[in-house]
Amino acid sequence: MKVLIVGSGGREHALCWKLGSSPRITKIYVAPGNAGTAAEATNVPIAATDKAGIVRFAKENQIDLVVVGPEAPLVAGLVDDLQAAGIRAFGPSKAAAELEGSKVFCKNLLHTADVPTAGYQTFRNAESASKYIKDLYPETDASVPVVVKADGLASGKGVIVCSNRREALDAIDRIAARREFGEAGKELIIEERLFGQEASVLAITDGSTILTLPAAQDHKPAYDGDKGPNTGGMGAYCPTPLVDEAMMSKIESDILVPVVHAMKRARRPFRGVLYAGLMLTSAGPKVLEFNTRFGDPECQPLLMRLESDLLDILEAVVLGKLDQIDPPKWSPDPSICVVMASEGYPGQYESGRVISGLDRAAEIEGVKVFHGGTTLRDGQVVTDGGRVLGVTAMGNSISGAKLRAYQAVKEIRWTGAWCRKDISDKALARIV
Repeated sequence: MKVLIVGSGGREHALCWKLGSSPRITKIYVAPGNAGTAAEATNVPIAATDKAGIVRFAKENQIDLVVVGPEAPLVAGLVDDLQAAGIRAFGPSKAAAELEGSKVFCKNLLHTADVPTAGYQTFRNAESASKYIKDLYPETDASVPVVVKADGLASGKGVIVCSNRREALDAIDRIAARREFGEAGKELIIEERLFGQEASVLAITDGSTILTLPAAQDHKPAYDGDKGPNTGGMGAYCPTPLVDEAMMSKIESDILVPVVHAMKRARRPFRGVLYAGLMLTSAGPKVLEFNTRFGDPECQPLLMRLESDLLDILEAVVLGKLDQIDPPKWSPDPSICVVMASEGYPGQYESGRVISGLDRAAEIEGVKVFHGGTTLRDGQVVTDGGRVLGVTAMGNSISGAKLRAYQAVKEIRWTGAWCRKDISDKALARIV
């Protein structure tokens, strides 16, 4: 089989690496890919959002399966276009991907399906949203525990957690008035702030059968101790002790199953990866958001632990035969991904900085360095994004995996490189 992976991040490198171990695959292309995928497959200079270019390449090269990684081409309807051209594609349709493409649509669907989530209000402009906050919290120094969210896609940055009135009004201004996140801010949501630990539960579904993957925990805030602005994710580990068997059963019955059924009733049958971002509150798990693809960086530690052939799973989804394959096998060893980022991220950053030490990091047992924002220039690997590398390691314990991951991080250098130092510490505290 010939496979085309669409995207250029750490998730796509992880998919490329894992699919590369399938004995049934003869050729893997990645569009557009990065320096990491170039070492393991054939990169194609086609942007992930160039739907026509991807369809044309897939037809001309007789691609047997296209795996769409990022959210933007899914929301734009790339899977629909591929299927219309007679090409098999893994991922949700444009209608189903609106579950991620519009937070307003998602919240309304959760409400209709009676899925536990935070209380919320939607707004179409900054004036009405600001009036809502001022009316609800008339005191200027009032505590305002809310989260302000841009409706559309904002690369994980359009969610602003607020503690007081000034922060809430500033968040509204950034999203809806200044349009810091572009068209993603044409609508916005203000919802109650939930408290607890966050967890990521990903499920693969063909619209009928649901295959739930081991729970992971992402680290969205930029800095140690969950401080600073939200990012696309600064690291993740899997599995998380926060989600035991009883909790997972509740998540499946109260969240995943109702959402799959609600999408089917809405005539938007969902096929692909259903990613539930959850807050584990004192009242039980509640949905923060849904994504419609493998998470980045959750994908990296998940696929490190997967012992089954990923192609069998993806193909079963496309064929609607997920109930006919054996359950996937997972390594009992945990894995951790530490994201190394460019100086200035999640704000402005410079690209083109030479990366050294990748070979030394790769020599450490149990380590795989997945490339996110990299490219090749004059034979050297250089930075080409905010989140540059996902240094991922397995170990016989969470602390062992963490030790290996950070040993590898220490071997890698470029001007301005940085990372969080506390990835997986929440799990270690829980175990203690």
